[in-house]
Amino acid sequence: MSLLDHFALVLIALVANGLSALAGGGAGLLQLPALIFLGLPFPVALATHKIASVALGIGASLRHLKQSTFEIQRLVLILGTGLPGVVLGALLVLEIPPRAGEIALGILTIGLGWYSWRRPQLGRETVAVAGGTAHALTGAFGLFLIGVLNGSLTSGTGLMVTLWLVRWYGLSYTQAVAYTLVLVGLFWNGTGAVVLGTLGEVRWDWLPALLIGSFIGGYLGASMAHRYGSLLVKRTFEIVTVLTGIGLLLPWP
Repeated sequence: MSLLDHFALVLIALVANGLSALAGGGAGLLQLPALIFLGLPFPVALATHKIASVALGIGASLRHLKQSTFEIQRLVLILGTGLPGVVLGALLVLEIPPRAGEIALGILTIGLGWYSWRRPQLGRETVAVAGGTAHALTGAFGLFLIGVLNGSLTSGTGLMVTLWLVRWYGLSYTQAVAYTLVLVGLFWNGTGAVVLGTLGEVRWDWLPALLIGSFIGGYLGASMAHRYGSLLVKRTFEIVTVLTGIGLLLPWP
């Protein structure tokens, strides 16, 4: 690739991951299709994208950890239930044609945006939720299933975690995005990147440009989330979910 091509990758990664850090997911909306358009086969593009997206988690973590207070119990829950699903999903994607899953996930992702849009007060502030064993088990199982999708498919699973934390656990969008970007962006994607990078093929010479753009975009997006609050994050979430869902439904080369 030429120097201009690498510069284009930096810009694509910056924009894609900046929106993702603001909305709580959706980096694959621009980044993954761009890698495929530039000539990478889907499995190679997915593995390369997963590794690059870890820089999004690092950039966003540096910003969120300055101001956000994380609950240890919730951190352990998201990691403990999600990571096994990520590993399982990453193993499955190497064996199963992903197109049917992409279509289903695209429809579901559009539904997430519509659901949030139809509930104006959802995620505007923290809401107390009922506890209990059934609530805890359902919440954990939901995170496990999203982890499977995160490891096996392309885009939208971070958005699903964000909405799940808002709807099921009563977090505001700003709080939910902080958890999503730190835990999903860094640890879930990092685990998927290790599995796909070990068992699959990665375009290593494309990674420096993608890592730079992802890191800067993650930091800037997280900064905007803290500065402008839950309303902007909610609206960005709703727009990105619909666009991500449409992107998943479109046929790729």
